[in-house]
Amino acid sequence: MPHAARFAVMASLLSAVLGVTPVAAQDEGFSLSGSVRLRFEEIEGQARAGFDGEDSLFNIRSQLLGEYRSGAFRIGAELFDSRVYGADPGTPVSTNEVNAFELVQAYIGARIDDPVGRGSRLDLTAGRMTLNLGSRRLVAADDYRNTTNGYTGLRADLSAPHGVKAVFIYTLPQLRRPDDAEGVRNKRVKVDRESFDQVLWGGIVSKAKIIGPATAELTYFHLGERDGPGRPTRDRSLDTFGGRIIREPETGRFDYEVEAFYQTGSISASLAAGAARQEVSANFVHADAGYSFPGAWKARLSVEFDRASGDRAGGRYGRFDTLFGMRRADLAPAGLYNAIARTNIVTPGLRIEAAPGKRWDWFAVYRALWLASRTDAFSATGVRDSSGRSGSFAGHQLEGRVRYWIIPARLRFEFDGVLLAKGRFLRDAPNAPGGKWTRYSSFNVTASF
Repeated sequence: MPHAARFAVMASLLSAVLGVTPVAAQDEGFSLSGSVRLRFEEIEGQARAGFDGEDSLFNIRSQLLGEYRSGAFRIGAELFDSRVYGADPGTPVSTNEVNAFELVQAYIGARIDDPVGRGSRLDLTAGRMTLNLGSRRLVAADDYRNTTNGYTGLRADLSAPHGVKAVFIYTLPQLRRPDDAEGVRNKRVKVDRESFDQVLWGGIVSKAKIIGPATAELTYFHLGERDGPGRPTRDRSLDTFGGRIIREPETGRFDYEVEAFYQTGSISASLAAGAARQEVSANFVHADAGYSFPGAWKARLSVEFDRASGDRAGGRYGRFDTLFGMRRADLAPAGLYNAIARTNIVTPGLRIEAAPGKRWDWFAVYRALWLASRTDAFSATGVRDSSGRSGSFAGHQLEGRVRYWIIPARLRFEFDGVLLAKGRFLRDAPNAPGGKWTRYSSFNVTASF
């Protein structure tokens, strides 16, 4: 599609969305909301192995959510349409970018008052749904990525007296389709599939004011996976245990968060049928501490640290699996960049963020990047030196984002940029792409109603 035609399509979509009269969310009756996000992104000096060194891509993601509420009952459905334009054979395009005309959510729900005492509440949801649980590092509906994660099953949310809350799920994660290269690139419409070949269940229990104003959480999730028709897998059977303590940011005060996970279970050594099984022993930790300054800018300065284990020769499989977690809030954008994930990485960082007015906000983050295991692939890049001779320093990453409401609550602009100065490992590893720098930028416009 010529560039002029692409922009014409984008302009038409924006006009259509902005011309719709908004229907506000309400406690009773029917509500309708939606959005269209247009993104142009480009990259120079791709850090991931096997893709074009320079690339650009147009992304369009449309959402339409309808919900009806009556008393304690609700029913809802949400349609996603995620497409990209301008990809060539070397562009990293997959179901992370494309999922055309999909009913990601279709659910019914009910509320039960006082199930475990006066003031308690139980919310039950069944069907197709999106999930954002706890810190969202294990189970999330990814927002920066062009497609999202959907789950089919049951969810229960319990609020009890004394600040106790719990959420429990039993779900079949939706497998986005089509998942073949031709089907994805041609944006074919095919209903996503869920089956007992992949099951995710578990939950989170939290208690407010456990230490002063801080909240504590305990987390457990099990992921069970097996081969399906035409879909070989690593047959993951993973148990992830974790805990978190967090004091939320507050003007004029220090805040902090510490979360750690330990992962055990087993995984197949390859996708081949009958491949040998390996025991799993992996771990992850996140820690940050910050201070929110008084004043009109609402600035916050924080230091951060993330470490996710990688695999090592012999013994147990050690590469941490973040399951269905988000990465954008902690580490870096997905899209064409998508190089930094919550696996085989050690990264301290310094973050500054501010919201100088009601219409705009921004943040900037500096990170130094190392491999947790120098013989495993670095994070999500696919770059590896099995000998370990390329060292463990991956580079310096500087990331920033600016958002501005052009029309408050209706039309928002966003710019995201990343500059990666490649370290020794990303320059010298045997399959490392050439060049010393990676530059990534994306320009986004989201129209909402």
